[in-house]
Amino acid sequence: MGVTGKIYGINGPIVTIRGNLGFKMNEMVYVGQMRLVGEVIGLTREMTTVQVYEETSGLKPGDAVAGAGKPISVTLAPGILNNIFDGIERPLERIAEKHGAFIPRGADVEFPDRKKRWSAHMTVKEGEELPEGAVIAEVPETRSIVHKVMLPPGVRGRVERVQPDGEYTVCDELAAIRTPDGKLISVAMLQEWPIRTPRPVAGRYPADRPLVTGQRILDTLFPIAKGGTAALPGGFGTGKTMTQHQLAKWCDADIIIYIGCGERGNEMTNVLEEFGELEDPKTGNLLMDRTVLIANTSNMPVAAREASIYTGITLAEYYRDMGYHVAIMADSTSRWAEALRELSGRLEEMPAEEGFPAYLASRLSAFYERAGYVKNLNGTDGSVTVIGAVSPQGGDFSEPVTQNTKRFVRCFLALDKSLAYARHYPAINWLTSYSEYVGDLSAWYDVNAGEDFIYCRNEILNILTMENRLNEIVKLIGSDVLPDDQKLILEIARVIRLGFLQQNAFHREDTYVPLAKQLRMMEVILHLYDRCKALVERNMPMALLRESDVFEKIIAIKYDVANGELDKFEDYDEMIEEFYQHLMATNA
Repeated sequence: MGVTGKIYGINGPIVTIRGNLGFKMNEMVYVGQMRLVGEVIGLTREMTTVQVYEETSGLKPGDAVAGAGKPISVTLAPGILNNIFDGIERPLERIAEKHGAFIPRGADVEFPDRKKRWSAHMTVKEGEELPEGAVIAEVPETRSIVHKVMLPPGVRGRVERVQPDGEYTVCDELAAIRTPDGKLISVAMLQEWPIRTPRPVAGRYPADRPLVTGQRILDTLFPIAKGGTAALPGGFGTGKTMTQHQLAKWCDADIIIYIGCGERGNEMTNVLEEFGELEDPKTGNLLMDRTVLIANTSNMPVAAREASIYTGITLAEYYRDMGYHVAIMADSTSRWAEALRELSGRLEEMPAEEGFPAYLASRLSAFYERAGYVKNLNGTDGSVTVIGAVSPQGGDFSEPVTQNTKRFVRCFLALDKSLAYARHYPAINWLTSYSEYVGDLSAWYDVNAGEDFIYCRNEILNILTMENRLNEIVKLIGSDVLPDDQKLILEIARVIRLGFLQQNAFHREDTYVPLAKQLRMMEVILHLYDRCKALVERNMPMALLRESDVFEKIIAIKYDVANGELDKFEDYDEMIEEFYQHLMATNA
C-alpha cells in the first residue's frame, strides 16, 4: 500500500502536500474522504504536487491523500469493446445505472465485472516454453472480435499448469508460468498497464501499406499509412467530427478507438447512437462490437481530459499486441492542449507561445510516436494508426497546436471553411493538404489497386493545381478572355471537384468507394480530358464542347455506377469516344 499525506494547498485540480513523504512520480492517489482519483505530477524536497481527475470543490487543507502504490493505469480485460468510458477508464453506462446521468465525485464502479464469466479456449499446454506476450487463451469478447489473453510484457517461461477450456471470471487463474529465475506467476484475463508507458514491441516496420478508408480524396490524393499518423485541422463547422466518423465507419482497421477529448456532449451522444445502430460492413454485426468510446466532454474535469488520450492509446496498444490493426480518432487534441495549458498555469510554470506550456511539442510527439506498424513480442503483426483532429481558434493554422502537430505527423488534411460553407464535403483543401506517405505506398498501390493508380492520382492533382493558378487570373480579368485550352482545364477541374472529390456520406453507393472504382473514375475523367484536349487542339471552341451533357454525366458517375458494377465504366468510355467522333465529324 502507498504512503499517506495531508493536503496543504488547493488550486483548482492541483493539490499540494507539504514535505517529501515518499510518494512516487506518476503514482495514483486517492484524495479526501470521497477518495477522488489523482496523480502525482511533481516532487520536490519541500512539496508534492497532485493533479486530481475530479472536481475538487469541498476539499480542504488537512484532508488525507493516500497513495495507491502504483502508477495511474488502465485495466485490460475482456469487456473493453462495445463500451464507453470516461478519461480514466470508468465505465459510464455502469455509473449511469448506479448514480444517474451525471458522474458523482468519487464514483467507484468496478471494471470489469469480477463476477461475469467468459468462455475461454486455452491455446497452450503444460510444459510449453512461452515468450513474452504469448497468447495463452482466446475469449470471444464480442461477435466481431476474439480477445486474446496474453502473458504480460516481462513474463516468460514454461507452462507449469493450465486450466481446461471453460467459463472463468477475469480474476480466475488460466495458467501458471515458471519463469527462468524460478518464480511461479499466475496469469488471469485481468491485467493492468500504466497509461504513460508505451507497451514494448519486438520491432517496427516501415510504412508500406495504406489505411484504406473508402474516401476518395484520402485514398487517392492524401493516403494515410496503416500505422501512420494524420492531423485533421479545421475551424468550427468544417466537418472534423463528421470526417472522423466516416473514417471510423469505413477504414479497414479491425478495432476503432474514438476519443472525445473536450468535445460537446451531444457529439458524443450522436457517435454512441449512430455506432450502436450502424451495421459493420466487415462483419455484418454492429459497429460498436469492435469500437471503444472514451468520452471526456467539455463539462468534465479538465485534468481527466489530459489523461484521456493516454488511456485511449494504451487500450489501442493492448489490442495491437493481440495482432489487430487499430485506428484511433482523437477529437480533438486542441482541447487536450488547452487542458495542458490550464494545468500548467495553475502550476505557475513559465508559459510559452499563446500561454501553452514549453513542453507542448514534446507531449504531442510522445503521443503520435506511439503509432506504428509493429512486430509484437509474440511474433504477430499489428498496428496503431492515429488520426488527431485539431481545432485552431478562428481557423488559424499558424497557432502552436497545429504547427507543432504538423512537425510530428506525415499526413496533413487541412479542412477549409469556404469549402464547408459551399457544402463541399469532405471539406479537405487539396492545395494546402499533403501526404508524405505517397512514395512509400506507391508499390502497394501498383500491386493492389492497379499500375496506373499513382499516375492517375498525379494527373488529377496536376489539373487541380493548374486550375488554382488560372483562378488567380480569372479573379482579375474574368474567364472569357482565357484561351480554350485553359477553359478546358477549368471545366475538367470542375468535374474532378464535383464528381470525384466531393463525396456524399448519406448516399448508399457514395459513402464508401473501393479502390477499383476510384481508379476507374479517375481513368474516365482523364479519358474525357484527353479527348477534349485533342478537340481543342483542332480549334474546336469550348462553347461547343459544353453544349454536350457528357461533363454532367461523368460527374454523376459516383451515384449512377454501383460499387459492384464496374463493367458499366466501359459504357462511359464508349460515350466519350462517341462524343469525340461526333465532334470530329462535325468539325470536318
